[in-house]
Amino acid sequence: MWTGRFSQATADLVLKYGESISYDWKLYKHDIAGSIAHARAQLKAGMLTPEEFAAIESGLKSILADIEAGNFEWSIKLEDVHMNIESELTRRIGAPGAKLHTARSRNDQVATDTRLYCRAEIDSTLALLEDMQRALVAKAEEYAEVRIPGYTHLQRAQPVTIGHHLLAYVEMLGRDVTRLQDCRRRLNISPLGSGAIAGSTINLDRVGIAEELGFDAVSENSMDAIADRDYIMETLFCLSVIGTHLSRMSEDLVLWSSAEFGFCTLSDAHTTGSSLMPQKKNPDVSELTRGKSGRLYGNLVSVMVAVKGLPLTYNRDLQEDKEPLFDSFETIALALRVNAEMVAAMRINEDKCAAAVSDPLLLATDLADYLVRKGVPFRHAHELVGKAVAVAVGSATPLNQLTLEQFRAISPEYGEDVHAVFNLDRAFELRTNPGAPNPANTARRIAYWKSLLS
Repeated sequence: MWTGRFSQATADLVLKYGESISYDWKLYKHDIAGSIAHARAQLKAGMLTPEEFAAIESGLKSILADIEAGNFEWSIKLEDVHMNIESELTRRIGAPGAKLHTARSRNDQVATDTRLYCRAEIDSTLALLEDMQRALVAKAEEYAEVRIPGYTHLQRAQPVTIGHHLLAYVEMLGRDVTRLQDCRRRLNISPLGSGAIAGSTINLDRVGIAEELGFDAVSENSMDAIADRDYIMETLFCLSVIGTHLSRMSEDLVLWSSAEFGFCTLSDAHTTGSSLMPQKKNPDVSELTRGKSGRLYGNLVSVMVAVKGLPLTYNRDLQEDKEPLFDSFETIALALRVNAEMVAAMRINEDKCAAAVSDPLLLATDLADYLVRKGVPFRHAHELVGKAVAVAVGSATPLNQLTLEQFRAISPEYGEDVHAVFNLDRAFELRTNPGAPNPANTARRIAYWKSLLS
């Protein structure tokens, strides 16, 4: 590529240190698409004859076919995907291949390729997110009214339902969808034609190239187009947030599937055993998902650190953006697929859930609300219920089994209807505000998501 300036061949160690073909070959589809669009612009500008363009297009398509058939040999000596493809094109078709690089640089070429790659992978990830949501919605519908304790600080707090709990993750993933869609819109800008830093004196139709490649617009500053990787950082951030949501769901399932909780049973197909302890059934998918979320964060931080101190425009440090990007997309895709499959096969143990949610302390806040409706200020009501809980705990008596006299000894505000508070059906019926775990609310939200995801 640069033999005119250099009199000594690149050292083997430098080739090994600087090559990217071992991983950036994955950009081949996008590189070839970009090259065909660029060649078409050269044709329109009179830089190529129709015959030369036809040779370039045909040659690139034949290379694409060979790559996809596994019949293409990548060379480390040519450093990257761009030079491997261009070199092979010139070998196949001769002089027209050597004209292809007119008015472009590997700098705008790689920026174009990675944007096209991100766009395609985002589209695939969006589909997988919706599959994950469908699995959760189906399970939420199946167990919509199965009641369980909700937890804060991993202590029993208030009653909720399996349906409501699982729909919380559907809502989170819904925001992940919109985040990725917004990210896709921002990155769908064509940098091709920006050259190495300042464009070219040979002015090709950048808008026409962008339209052919499905971009919404062209970049307006050649230095920004070449130097920045914010679209990769934003993409990695979006994938990291998805990883966070899957990781939190995984922690719930690790707890739920334990003997101590027993709320769910994961299928044998999505668990593993122990090499020593014959009885073990380990939630490895959930544990791996928790672990892989850290990997996603690391990829994001890796790219941010690589870019943070770079002067404009291109610096070789930017080569370090691709492996984290490829890895994050591959990691999140596998995580979404396996978790959707696992959730679909999961079974909820209704008896265990019913036993756990029978704890009357879960309705302590409802008891405070009962006093508030009688005119007691909430802070005072909170204190009165706290005293009742202390009596119950001190006497080893369930809160709902304290006598009316015991309640009245704490405060005369406790009426003869105090025990009616400890009715789970009533507790759920009273929670009618939007977003509360009322059965009607849950049913409406399930219907909403089923319609949206259909």
